[in-house]
Amino acid sequence: MLLDFENMEETVIHNFNGGEKDTRAKMYNDENMRILYGVLEPGASIGIHEHTDNSEEVFCVSGQATVYIDGKTEILKAGQAHYCPKGHKHGMKNEGTEDLIIFGVVPKQ
Repeated sequence: MLLDFENMEETVIHNFNGGEKDTRAKMYNDENMRILYGVLEPGASIGIHEHTDNSEEVFCVSGQATVYIDGKTEILKAGQAHYCPKGHKHGMKNEGTEDLIIFGVVPKQ
């Protein structure tokens, strides 16, 4: 099944999970999965949140993010992926000078 993010409607999420600024997102949802194409401008963040019922994988397409997971800090760069297992907390911030572009995959459990 082809997912054409170029032609999906864009949604602006203000203060995503308590984060700062706006996240522009194109999302696919069905009964099994949510897939997000997200753009965070410099200074934007996704607030720290817990995955109580699912996990999440985030792939960095371009830019760089500071990722916070379970009280630790990681740097996520283009071509790398971040994984937040079920029962863990994470968030991220674009502290760079260019847009951060990510793909997030959240299976429904």
